[in-house]
Amino acid sequence: MRELPFYKARIKYGLSISFLSLLLSCSSPPPPMPHGPLPSESQLAWHEMQYYLFVHFNMNTFTNMEWGMGDESPKTFNPTALDCRQWARIAKKAGMKGIILTAKHHDGFCLWPSMHTEHSVKNAPWKNGRGDLVADLVAACREEGLKVGLYLSPWDRNHPDYGREAYLTYFRNQLRELLTNYGDIFEVWFDGANGGTGYYGGANEDRKVDRKTYYDWATTNALVEELMPNALIFSDAGPGCRWVGNEEGWANETNWSIIRRDEFYPGTPDYKDLQSGHEDGTHWVPAEVDVSIRPGWYYHPYEDHKVKPISHLVDIYYNSIGRNANLLLNIPIDTRGLIHPDDSARLLQLTDVIERDFSSNLFDGKEVEASQIRGEAVKYRAENAMDGDLDTYWTTDDAVTSASITVDLDNSVAFNRFLVQEHIRLGQRVKAFILEGYEDGKWFPIAEGTTIGFKRILRFPTVTGSKVRLTVTDAKACPIINNMGLYNAPPLLVEPEMRRNKEGIVRLSIPEEGPVIYYTLDGSEPTRESKQYTEAFKLVHRAEVKAIAYDPTSNQKSGVASKTFDLSKTKWTVKQVSSGNTENASNIIDDDADTWWGSTERSRLPQEVIIDLGDVQLLKGITYLPMQERWLAGIVTAYEVYVSKSGRNWGAPIKKGEFSNILNNPVLQNIFFDRSQEVRYIRFKAIKSHDNRMGIAELGVLTG
Repeated sequence: MRELPFYKARIKYGLSISFLSLLLSCSSPPPPMPHGPLPSESQLAWHEMQYYLFVHFNMNTFTNMEWGMGDESPKTFNPTALDCRQWARIAKKAGMKGIILTAKHHDGFCLWPSMHTEHSVKNAPWKNGRGDLVADLVAACREEGLKVGLYLSPWDRNHPDYGREAYLTYFRNQLRELLTNYGDIFEVWFDGANGGTGYYGGANEDRKVDRKTYYDWATTNALVEELMPNALIFSDAGPGCRWVGNEEGWANETNWSIIRRDEFYPGTPDYKDLQSGHEDGTHWVPAEVDVSIRPGWYYHPYEDHKVKPISHLVDIYYNSIGRNANLLLNIPIDTRGLIHPDDSARLLQLTDVIERDFSSNLFDGKEVEASQIRGEAVKYRAENAMDGDLDTYWTTDDAVTSASITVDLDNSVAFNRFLVQEHIRLGQRVKAFILEGYEDGKWFPIAEGTTIGFKRILRFPTVTGSKVRLTVTDAKACPIINNMGLYNAPPLLVEPEMRRNKEGIVRLSIPEEGPVIYYTLDGSEPTRESKQYTEAFKLVHRAEVKAIAYDPTSNQKSGVASKTFDLSKTKWTVKQVSSGNTENASNIIDDDADTWWGSTERSRLPQEVIIDLGDVQLLKGITYLPMQERWLAGIVTAYEVYVSKSGRNWGAPIKKGEFSNILNNPVLQNIFFDRSQEVRYIRFKAIKSHDNRMGIAELGVLTG
């Protein structure tokens, strides 16, 4: 297993100061007094984990839902090749430190044989009812040296007593089972989604609860602390760690590990405050960023082509771990009970990129000095911020809340990443800082930031300098810095993204500056001798565009991106939508896969759309792209296509059929005519869909 530099909890190099320094430190001033709320020992250990796996695998995996209703039969749960060791091996290889499992989601189905309900694996065909998935995961994690966390939904759409006091006893009995039968648990995860429609033992009704008072969280939290005192409790209010206020994979650039805890509870409406915390917070409740590698939390076959691209995952890393938060990255387990190969490949690609970004610290072995050192004592010297030991630090006198630390790089070098950490054991202090470089006899600004906390990483365009200076410009108390690093990450070489708008303008892009894009328009493989992309270009006729990104500094190139563009839609108009819902109808032909049009829920099939191409074209077929958002709507499964030169005489459908697997794989669908047709008007009719509506992201044509 590769031990990645950015995941390391602590690095020791024996004695960090010489014997003489130790003697001198005996007369040193005392360390700074703690300031504000402080982390517990368990929270400090949690901070050092930084990165772990979220596993959504439960009844929803087999019903192809995100939130089950609670009326599902336990017989539905039947993975064919379940292997928790596969999960643990992949997590370990990815550099993760633990796995949190959805032991019970909102539908109430339990992945362990709970003695308090029949709605569990003990009544599933999996392992003939003798399975215990929680126990299997714990064993797998112990083998790989990973920690285990458990998600237990407070909302239970299966239980007949949900919403009544009796349910709380049931809920705590289940919690007691999980915290007494499976060894150490590092985090207990409570979701903020609570109350609504459900099965509820057959009542099939809508039950609302007062999220602030119903659960009596003080009693539940006390039970966790009694049974598993070192476990952190996750919720909007903690008290161990908090939701970051979104499921998109980022914390705010300003991110305090402290909040006014008593203002929150699971399901709080003030969730946006959780993205930044509170400078005047009363309790240490650091942020955890939870995000899925796919649009959904659970596995859906129709999202196999929607695994987040590597550039997006890299952004998530820098916007979570790089912003004083822990990253809980979800991988949905498929119906076999395994991590899908597309997900594992992308996950390990992320590991490779981050390992490469932080492979060489340019501060290693360099001289450093500070503008002020606490009592001029060796014990608090500037070198402590670069010795790899998080227990030593540079700090200043109590009255000093603005100070700088400068590293001499010896020679002029290029760099684009800066990492800095506070000694949070004594509190989070820094409110603002700036980073500067030195070149040609003068200092120049590079970047600025607000909070630091356990870890802050700055990304910026590559600059060159012979010195680097960090200046804390404002702090709540004297700054305490225990680690810094400077890196020159190579460009992220990914296949260029290609987009064309309705006017036929094609743009090629890559996520970082530096690499050069080369492209061809005839389907041939691009090389450094191909045309270099410098600006957007117009493409109105059919062409196969291929492109690569090339990094001149490393002489490396990306894979080849390939996309076929047919006729541009410059002259196209939407003449008619039969449902009467004309709002956003232009999205059907805007050449943007991220927008879509849908009929109203009151509409009934069949429904149709008529497109005017502006002039007559010789077509071999048309294309249909269903909507690409997380919640599918109006996915056409059976269709008819009509064509006309005049828009008046249509005749019989020129093509009709079905999209046999579109719900599982909602990608671009090609509809080829039996022979080429001269066409100006296209009439696309939805005969059937999965929800009796009609939805379209894009209609296009085929001329080749």
